[in-house]
Amino acid sequence: MSLRRTVAALVASAALCAAATPAAVAEESPSAQAPAQRDLPSALYGKGDPRYDGVWRQSLALLAQDTAGVKPAGKAVEWLTGQQCEDGAFASYRPDPTEPCTAETVADVNATAVAVQALAALGGHDERVEKAVEWLKLVRNEDGGWGYNPGAPSDANTVSLVIGALVAAGQDPAKALSDEGGSPYDALLDFRLGCDAKADERGAFAYQPDDKGRLAANDDATAAAVLAALGEDLVVEPGDQNGAAAKAPTCDGDGDEEPTPAEAAAGGAAYLARTLEEGGGHLTSALPGAEEQPDYGNTADAVLALAAAGREDAARASLAWLEENAPTWEGFEDNPAALGQLVLAARATGGDPSDFGGTDLVELLNATGPAPASVPDDGGNADDGEGGAEKGGDGLPVIGIAAGAVLVVAVVAAVVVLRGRRRSE
Repeated sequence: MSLRRTVAALVASAALCAAATPAAVAEESPSAQAPAQRDLPSALYGKGDPRYDGVWRQSLALLAQDTAGVKPAGKAVEWLTGQQCEDGAFASYRPDPTEPCTAETVADVNATAVAVQALAALGGHDERVEKAVEWLKLVRNEDGGWGYNPGAPSDANTVSLVIGALVAAGQDPAKALSDEGGSPYDALLDFRLGCDAKADERGAFAYQPDDKGRLAANDDATAAAVLAALGEDLVVEPGDQNGAAAKAPTCDGDGDEEPTPAEAAAGGAAYLARTLEEGGGHLTSALPGAEEQPDYGNTADAVLALAAAGREDAARASLAWLEENAPTWEGFEDNPAALGQLVLAARATGGDPSDFGGTDLVELLNATGPAPASVPDDGGNADDGEGGAEKGGDGLPVIGIAAGAVLVVAVVAAVVVLRGRRRSE
């Protein structure tokens, strides 16, 4: 497993695992220090340090609530919109949104892309969505892709998230930027492993090439890329099988021809289905020095991708594994990003997030933040809630399947060091 979309997932779990790409880490000034829990905004979901994943987890929570028919608290939505900079970008977290963004504010492409998806789904935020999308277009790399921060090397996860943001904003990624260095799909397919790869890695996607330009299969990047190549955002409607008719490319005949995005998605889905079956229904991950562990977050992402690709049997088999085993995912019930992932995965396969192997994911998610304005009754109709009365879980953020506080420190330190190394890029 390598770097992932957000530090949310990296710090939040070896389960949300490879959980993100290294986050944008601001200089370690007093304002960047971890806030005490009592200092966290009451509108923010989750009680863990939000420096690296505040916007990410807020967006996933709001997105998942919306798909479940929950109307979020107004102040939760206002908190997210208040995080946006004047130029349209979002940072990972701004502790004081009343202070304007400056040249020192580290913009976060992943946070911006997922915030676009959340605000577009909620509706009523067209101007903010448009500004964010225009900013994303402005910071596109010369190779046609995007990295975690503006100017950082492109990676498959970030490119996938931006494609999803364009889709959520009602734009066709194949046309929206086709006159500016090619389609974003072209950039995405640059990370695909073809016939020159090992037989068991063909069809997968890499996160990034290594320093010698070589690609290595990455499960998280593959799940993200399958969704994006199908023209999907993070909300996959049940039965919405955009890739069901596409066939995975083969290495027969004259070799590896350039696939269409849909064909590349089919190849990635085949790789995921094979890997999940070999793993007993789940993906695995391991942090340096730690034993290999089930990767709940990436498994949920893979379910989402397989459902969109029309691999319903494989998606449901892995969802069943998650239903049985997610209760052992340490701390997930207090982690809004983790719960959001599971809600989206359950819904994509036609499951009921409120009865997830006997666990009500929606109720748990609602409890990590301010009480919703309304929740659906048993018949699916919205009931008025407490209109913003505060509720919240008291648990710590998930950082790994069996990881403890020492691992949190190690992961955050590694992120800071790695981010420092990449600052010169």
